[in-house]
Amino acid sequence: MIDTGDRIPDLPLSLTSGTPCSLGQFAGKWLVLYFYPKDATPGCTSEGQAFNALLPEFRRNGAEVLGVSKDSVKSHQNFRAKQGFDFDLVSDADGRLCEAFGVIQPKKLYGREFLGIVRSTFLIDPAGVVRRKWQPVKVPGHAQAVLDALLDEQRR
Repeated sequence: MIDTGDRIPDLPLSLTSGTPCSLGQFAGKWLVLYFYPKDATPGCTSEGQAFNALLPEFRRNGAEVLGVSKDSVKSHQNFRAKQGFDFDLVSDADGRLCEAFGVIQPKKLYGREFLGIVRSTFLIDPAGVVRRKWQPVKVPGHAQAVLDALLDEQRR
């Protein structure tokens, strides 16, 4: 499981844009990698909208934002188009990215236990090192907290 201070692996990414990509291609810039349970659900929609609203600030400060779930590329494309997200979503259908970052964990819903994605965010520096980690995440105010952390890390 990747934690603060760890270097991220160069895993392949399936982006909604269809562009072939890997985590290593984000070297040289800051990266906000946020994991969420499911497209088009209330909490995941709110979280995406919050990151999208602050996207110009993230980009002005040299950071890119990627949202990750196990939904298909097609599901992500629909979700992204409907919500007007200006950042890519990553389909992790095989779970490799989720496993590497340790976001698949036991969860409870209506008394039923299951394994699922625990809402999590990783702030990764230009050298590919995790500088901050939030897990589990509460959506209200989270995107602003990540932006504030980015600015704080850049001042160091």
